[in-house]
Amino acid sequence: MSKISIVIPVYYNADTLMLLYEDMKQKILGKLGDYELVFVDDGSGDNSWEVMNDIRKMDRNVQCVKLSRNFGEHAALLAGLSVCTGDCAVTKQADLQEDSEIILEMYESWKKGNKVVLAVRKERDENPVKKFFAHMYYVIIHKFVQERMPVGGCDCYLIDRQVIEVLERLDEKNSSLTLQVLWAGFQTDQIYFHRRDREIGKSRWTLGKKVKLAMDSMMSFSYAPIRFMSGVGVVFFIIALLMMIEVIVEKFTVGTPILGWASIMCVVLFSFGIMMLMMGVLGEYVWRALDASRNRPPYLIDHVEKSGQTDTMKSDSQLSLIHI
Repeated sequence: MSKISIVIPVYYNADTLMLLYEDMKQKILGKLGDYELVFVDDGSGDNSWEVMNDIRKMDRNVQCVKLSRNFGEHAALLAGLSVCTGDCAVTKQADLQEDSEIILEMYESWKKGNKVVLAVRKERDENPVKKFFAHMYYVIIHKFVQERMPVGGCDCYLIDRQVIEVLERLDEKNSSLTLQVLWAGFQTDQIYFHRRDREIGKSRWTLGKKVKLAMDSMMSFSYAPIRFMSGVGVVFFIIALLMMIEVIVEKFTVGTPILGWASIMCVVLFSFGIMMLMMGVLGEYVWRALDASRNRPPYLIDHVEKSGQTDTMKSDSQLSLIHI
């Protein structure tokens, strides 16, 4: 009989964790058969860890993983996937915005042979501005980065054990886990759901994190930024060449005097701004290469709480288990 793991990254979710567990218990856990819940505390500053362990005491199929500090959702999901034991695993948010019953649909699709099942947002109950920018992000990713990315976007997905093993071998930081799953190219299916607005707790998905995700997505999976810089350089070279030819022709045919410092300074300052922007993009690539060369693990597990035992990750040999 197959086993499914549900990996839930936790970051300041003390208010929703028990509600989430009760919702899953009522709707899906009894229908899944052999299951496992893996909660990963990504350095929460509230009492999320205590609530996670309260759930573990109520359900022998629960693991609680505590990271040494906040590493981000990407790393928290990798940590959960590294300790889960299911034949497949679902990633699920702890904010109660996804209906738990979509896991049943994804599980059934996996049983039919699909190794990746995406839960795609068909509708989302959020303010128009947030919806617009989210839509634009996914449209850009779909067009320029990964054509398999659904335009509606997806945060929740099911992956086969084979896909989990691929993710463990990729050894990528400053990346997008969803795009890594899509890049792997395994047989994929989609189901659709209505994403509710958040009613309990405060979202920690800040503007800075959204910008970082966009940059990680573009720079880890696309040459578009470099190609854009090359295109801008070619355009400005052509414009400068045409302007120079025009000035020389007018000077020797009409006798128009060459204008003074004001126009020259405008061109110089504008060109300088473009060059600094390009250097910034190149600097991002160089920094990412340096960060990857340091060979630091993307996360460190402090300890894992299972029913009847506690595993503490401290030794060098154990650290090798968490270097994805």
